[in-house]
Amino acid sequence: MLLTLLGLLAPSLFAQGTLPTFTHTGDSGSYTVLGNDPAKGGTATVPVTIVPITLTFEASKGVALSPALDIAKITRSPLFTPFPFATGTTQYADALLRASFYQTAASANTLSTWHTKFSKPTVAPALRVQIPIGYGYTLTDKRSARTLGVVDLEWLQKKIFETTPAGTLSPDRLVLFVTHNTTYYAEGDATVCCSWGTHGTEPASKQPFVLASYLDLSSLAIDKDVQPISSQLAQFVMDPGHDPLFKGTRGQTSPGNTFGTGWMRPATSPASDFRCAGTGAGSRYFTLLPTDTNAKNNFPASPAFVAGTYHLQNAPVLPWYTGNTAAESWQGKLSFPDAAALTQPMQPCEAPGANNFGRAGTPPPTTPPAPFNGTHGHQLIGYWNGGGIGANRFRLRDVSPQWDVVIVAFAVPVQSGGAQLIFRTPFQYQPDEFKAEIDELHSRGKKVLISLGGGGQNFQIRTPEAQQQFLDSVTQIVQQYGFDGVDIDFEAPSIVTEPGDTDFRHPTSPGTVNLIAALHTLHDHFGANFMITLVPEGTQTPGGYPSYGGQFGSYLPLVYGLRDILTFSDTQDYNTPPLQGLDGNIYQAGTVDYHAAMTELMLRGFPVGRDPKHIFPPVPADKIAVGFLTSDTNPEIVMQAMDYIITGKAPAGTRYKLLQPGGYPAMRGAMFWTIDGDRRHEYNYSNTVGPQLHSFPAAK
Repeated sequence: MLLTLLGLLAPSLFAQGTLPTFTHTGDSGSYTVLGNDPAKGGTATVPVTIVPITLTFEASKGVALSPALDIAKITRSPLFTPFPFATGTTQYADALLRASFYQTAASANTLSTWHTKFSKPTVAPALRVQIPIGYGYTLTDKRSARTLGVVDLEWLQKKIFETTPAGTLSPDRLVLFVTHNTTYYAEGDATVCCSWGTHGTEPASKQPFVLASYLDLSSLAIDKDVQPISSQLAQFVMDPGHDPLFKGTRGQTSPGNTFGTGWMRPATSPASDFRCAGTGAGSRYFTLLPTDTNAKNNFPASPAFVAGTYHLQNAPVLPWYTGNTAAESWQGKLSFPDAAALTQPMQPCEAPGANNFGRAGTPPPTTPPAPFNGTHGHQLIGYWNGGGIGANRFRLRDVSPQWDVVIVAFAVPVQSGGAQLIFRTPFQYQPDEFKAEIDELHSRGKKVLISLGGGGQNFQIRTPEAQQQFLDSVTQIVQQYGFDGVDIDFEAPSIVTEPGDTDFRHPTSPGTVNLIAALHTLHDHFGANFMITLVPEGTQTPGGYPSYGGQFGSYLPLVYGLRDILTFSDTQDYNTPPLQGLDGNIYQAGTVDYHAAMTELMLRGFPVGRDPKHIFPPVPADKIAVGFLTSDTNPEIVMQAMDYIITGKAPAGTRYKLLQPGGYPAMRGAMFWTIDGDRRHEYNYSNTVGPQLHSFPAAK
């Protein structure tokens, strides 16, 4: 089925004197592409200026990531020199465009003359940009002997356009900003990671640009040399009007080409990312192509097309997005240069507003929950949302008996940025009915907590008045429903370490100071058995190792300041960028290595921001759990990780070696977002990980 193009390129972006573009109109709609119209032929030449960007980091004194030695390699690559591709001996972007409209040009008898070529690049003087604390950090990797930058992409793009000399920019040329060994996160949130760059047309200056890294990361990354640049160039030629910083309202069409309802990442991608990628040529946030196969929160990765000594991105031909490859592309192929890189046509996303689960819920599982054997060696902890109607309703009382601690999500701010919280009972529940089900779980020996906050919520407690609002509202919620305690899920920007706040032991950021005081007051009010738990993102606890400030390490003052009353902290190992372990190596999310390395950071302690004057002390093992996302992992990885951390028995292929070879028998257990997801998938975690945790000897 052909897709209908919902959005056209804003015409103002390509006024007279800018780069050559053409509008291709077919059965699937119209879209704007770089170059001349293949039906008319002729060679379009695109002037190019390369701007090297040297990055230094306030959090890493003495480190400079410079592309100075990369520029000559880039200009000699097939990005700018001819290579014998299947569609002709030419440059990479030209070959991709010819593959996309091969049949169109052949039918018009223009194939021999139709090209879109980049000029020999001019190289501008290098820019030097310092990344402030809170906007990026560096990681070193002993195995590969490489240093990697992790940077806020939105901040860097704005900074580049603020500081690039005016004479370097011109709407009639493509500016290629090149960094070295740097990955990026989006939305100012380091948990929204990772990409190798971005592309588009900056709306204020109408400057066409590509920003990407040249890679020399050895075994640390799958992608190599010019592959990230080729990926961004491939997307740029297919969508030159893209604006990566566009923040439109719901229903507002973004600049550039919009392909129907969007495309699903192919089934070759990890299960957690087998979902709608977006409506542009690249995916939302990360500008991934459908040929990229990396898991969530990992470096972009895909098998490269090897062109001599260079590695190029295999990309979809443009008609892949529109379902018209049979009539337009070279031999009807879906991808290029490797025609086998994509084997399935584009699968459209569901229309906006489509209901995947929603209030209707999902049918009850056919697999029964595993019976609980009555022992609590270690705890299975999970978040419950509930919902559904009729036979599909998932009530609180129906959670599997394997769950030891049930955390109800969420009590949220009454208004964004406020401190007063409100808890609305889940769909179809009356307050008394919900309290009765909490009491029923209590009768089974379970603990039930209320989680405060949640992703996307903005909570602030910066004044004494706000602190009192927080206390009054939370006290009322806990008393009304009989919760056993509170879980703190305040993510950035609700909890950040402000400039000048450099010592986690003596924080000065008002929101942090007031929250610590308020939680002590709550604990004093409800008594010694009142539970207080924290669920920081990866940036907020282990992220304090490479850098401290802003979102990085923002929960360390909470863990330290609540150490005498804290029940446990369970870092979200699924909302995290790549980070560094105590062994001096870099680990990416979703692996046993990552879970072990990040957990041991908390169990052993570490120099905060790599500063030996600020050592974060070890957290007792019974106050540490590991956080998993049900759609982001599998039971085998979870069970291997928990067995390794608790007993020290490493599964085959493990690279991270625990500093305590016998493991940590006293550690708390495993947390999952969500109990609902586990039930939806036939109790695939609670029926496996639950019995495993309960069978370990009880923590002493």
